[in-house]
Amino acid sequence: MFQENVSLVAFVAKLNKVYPRIEKDHLIINLFSFGTLSQNDVLEFLNLSNTHRGKGKSFVLVSDKVSYEDVPDEINLVPSLQEARDIIEMEDIERDLDF
Repeated sequence: MFQENVSLVAFVAKLNKVYPRIEKDHLIINLFSFGTLSQNDVLEFLNLSNTHRGKGKSFVLVSDKVSYEDVPDEINLVPSLQEARDIIEMEDIERDLDF
């Protein structure tokens, strides 16, 4: 899912609205188009991340503006799309092995 010229709050609201259509897929949320991004902005995704991961699917945010060390473990935050794909692959393996 991509966004252009939308506030983060509006983007999260839209993501929540379309969520029933995408809830069965692994999600990579690309946040590169946001000019600025803070730890609090990333926390806006916490409920959705917990919900999605609770359904056995991966939820990964992509941004290099906030460090993964600054967000809770419930949120996967990586600086590149390749790392997001790697996280999904690793989580799929963990799910297959019942970790």
